[in-house]
Amino acid sequence: MTTTAEQMRAWTGPAILSYGFRPFFFGAAVWAAFAMALWVTMLSGQVALSSAFDPVSWHAHEFLFGYLGAVIAGFLLTAVPNWTGRLPIVGWWLGGLFLLWLAGRGAVALSGHLPAGLAATVDLAFPLILAAVIGREIVAGRNWRNLIVLAMLAVFAVGNGIYHWEAAQGRYAAQGYGLRLGLAAGVMMIAVIGGRIVPSFTRNWLVRRGPGVLPVAPMQRFDKVVLLVLMIALVLWVALPFWQGTGVMLGLAGLLHAIRLARWAGHRTAAEPLILVLHAGYAFLPLGALALSAEIVMPGVFGMAAAQHLWMGGAVGLMTLAVMTRATLGHTGQDLHAGPATVAVYLALVVAVLARVAVGFWPAEATLLHNLAGLAWIGAFGGYAIIYGQLLLRRPPAKRI
Repeated sequence: MTTTAEQMRAWTGPAILSYGFRPFFFGAAVWAAFAMALWVTMLSGQVALSSAFDPVSWHAHEFLFGYLGAVIAGFLLTAVPNWTGRLPIVGWWLGGLFLLWLAGRGAVALSGHLPAGLAATVDLAFPLILAAVIGREIVAGRNWRNLIVLAMLAVFAVGNGIYHWEAAQGRYAAQGYGLRLGLAAGVMMIAVIGGRIVPSFTRNWLVRRGPGVLPVAPMQRFDKVVLLVLMIALVLWVALPFWQGTGVMLGLAGLLHAIRLARWAGHRTAAEPLILVLHAGYAFLPLGALALSAEIVMPGVFGMAAAQHLWMGGAVGLMTLAVMTRATLGHTGQDLHAGPATVAVYLALVVAVLARVAVGFWPAEATLLHNLAGLAWIGAFGGYAIIYGQLLLRRPPAKRI
């Protein structure tokens, strides 16, 4: 039987098309940096896109559905073959899927010049085809436990579709149902998938370090209750974002996920930033839930947008960056260790999130803080593209871990 490694070695084309994480992680990082550079110039009035979206809605869409969509694709196209034992998608089929994602970015940016509905059709083609590919692999491999991942991907795609519909209706899509549904799906993915990999990777590393406290095994009864509470809170937030009951449920979800995180022995991981950053990324999930809860219960604390960025920039941004760095190192045969340059990338991302959230506390300094957040974000993802690009673009092909 052909193995994953044999199929990758059989590909003689560009190395970047030898495994799913390569084009999508590299493309996601470059797009995150480039789109933020565009956004900073748009804020200053130097650039105006020909998008049918208003500027803020374009910005929110491209970081949630554009950037995160690519990271999800890279992760799933790499992880699903390990989950199912089936062969990965490589070569020109992988390249075609990547070009479809790229076409979506161009279509949204130029949608003001395109016929009505064309940009949405092009953009939505990517997550729908990705879901079909992943669904086929999960079903063919009888990997039923990961159908939940497929369900979350489907919800993410529906959120994108609603976002396009709201924008076409002239609504402020950046604070609409589509954004909340897409972000809720992303947060739930972090809770489910992060809840598997953070304690597992932490345990593996700590066992090699010697005796001491180890993480509680993932997906115990407590974890299932915590995930259920989060799902209910997210459903309420999507449907009733300003209801006091939603604030209470988000607060409860935040507290429970903080307890969940504390059970994973993160305090013992300071010696290895590659592990510590996973805990830091997950920490933004309860922080975001608690911040949204506070803003709903006591409006005006620091603004809904600032609270929401703890999820969008913090949980999504830092957790995906942590996964991208670790996966790139592991699947290209490097030592699983974060060097000084990688640590600098992590710190830049944290600075970006904190500066953006600080706008809610010091609105008079909004211009300075927005610029700081944007430059730090560009440094984080541009830094990843520069540091890890050579691993993603060159041979030898990725190895399976």
